[in-house]
Amino acid sequence: MRILVIEDERLLADSIVALLKGDGYQAEAVYDGLDGLSQAKLDIYDLIILDVMLPGMNGFQIVKELRNNHIGLPVLMLTAKADLDDRVRGLDLGADYYLTKPFESIELLACVRALLRRQKEEVNEITFGDLHLDLSGISVSCNGESLRLSSKEFDVLRLLMQAGSSNIPKARILDQVWGYDSEAIENNVEVYIAFLRKKLRNLGSSTKIVAMRNVGYHLEIENEN
Repeated sequence: MRILVIEDERLLADSIVALLKGDGYQAEAVYDGLDGLSQAKLDIYDLIILDVMLPGMNGFQIVKELRNNHIGLPVLMLTAKADLDDRVRGLDLGADYYLTKPFESIELLACVRALLRRQKEEVNEITFGDLHLDLSGISVSCNGESLRLSSKEFDVLRLLMQAGSSNIPKARILDQVWGYDSEAIENNVEVYIAFLRKKLRNLGSSTKIVAMRNVGYHLEIENEN
């Protein structure tokens, strides 16, 4: 599970990231509202932990923009304000839950687990073109045929299907799938892209993984006008 933390207090943001990683999640922090929105729009995350007061763009504006773009991933908002009006405003704009600073680590992790559990119950499949990725069964299907994926194949294909026709840089795939602290190299991405291309061919899928030199990878539907 991948979590994006958008928080301008760097010490707090980095502490949350460390806490999440310690609990088995992949997490990264962004310290500015505009950068956070840009990152969130990649739609490659399972959850966003979002501060209200941010430079560039506040948390309310970010939630509104995400929902206007039909990005429905869960949002856990953090605020130093305990004012009821702020909480109501955030929830009305599309936030899923609120935590008021300061909070306990166990409370934050409990909220994260609850929101991710709810998200998994609501979304069990991602589709793009003729491909259907089963999030619970770790398999991909096309035209009634299904193939099991390895964990890395699943993670790479999930990123690609979530991004769709938008390019994902090779370095980002490496970071998101293998982790920032991994000793894996970009060649690992190329190897798994090759594995996935073979499996998509075996399924007879019209969805292709396209490489753009010095840009990244994206999906295309063959013969799409």
